[in-house]
Amino acid sequence: MIQVYTGNGKGKTTAALGLALRGAGAGFNVYIAQFVKGMLCSEHKALRRFRNVKIEQFGSACFIRHKPRASDIALAHNGLEKVNKLISGKKYRLIILDEINVALNLKLLPIQEVLDMIKHVPEDVEVVLTGRNAPAQIIKQADLVSQVKEIKHYYSRGFRARKGIEF
Repeated sequence: MIQVYTGNGKGKTTAALGLALRGAGAGFNVYIAQFVKGMLCSEHKALRRFRNVKIEQFGSACFIRHKPRASDIALAHNGLEKVNKLISGKKYRLIILDEINVALNLKLLPIQEVLDMIKHVPEDVEVVLTGRNAPAQIIKQADLVSQVKEIKHYYSRGFRARKGIEF
């Protein structure tokens, strides 16, 4: 099954991490690939406690503050290549591609490669794609799509990201 969490609201990664927690508790091997992200966040510290959860990043520390570089594109491609191998290897029951929609939107990855990959996901593997601006082709191919809509956000009042809440 393919799940997509998209939209402009806060909570897409958080929802995916909640699913990872649930899957880990059920005994699933869980793999989380974080695209576009390259800094240590609180979830990394928490997930280290689970032997059946692995998380890796395929992005640079402050990537979205500048135009993508060749190294940003290479990191995203390395992540996609790794995920492709893991999907066909069947070691992981749940695979989360955090912020892959952002990577697609920024043209770090070709959409056709992602579509081809999710088209070949085995029935017993769940794949979750997160990030705003999910492409229509991804939404069409997904089995479940949840849109997180921002109604109100404290960022608009000048609040900054907080440890343990946003990272």
